[in-house]
Amino acid sequence: MSDWITVLREACKASTQVAIARQISYSPTVVNQVLKGNYGGDLNAVQKAVEGALMGLMVECPVIGELPRNRCLEYQRRGFAATNPMRVQLASACPDCSHRRGG
Repeated sequence: MSDWITVLREACKASTQVAIARQISYSPTVVNQVLKGNYGGDLNAVQKAVEGALMGLMVECPVIGELPRNRCLEYQRRGFAATNPMRVQLASACPDCSHRRGG
């Protein structure tokens, strides 16, 4: 079993799946399926979210600087917004970044 799944399981035991799901920005259903071993989605993205939110793993963003890995995923989900200068920069930098979702 992977370390991150152990951390996720322990966090859910100490709290609730709903609270932990909120903390990693996923649904309680996703957390439940991951813990049961039958999640059919992007398990690597869930792993990155757990590593950032629960394990304190940081990444170096070329636009923002150092930030938790789960926040990086959140910024990627937001996408482009011409009205927000930071999101314009992120839309340009994220596709080539080694931390991008699926990368």
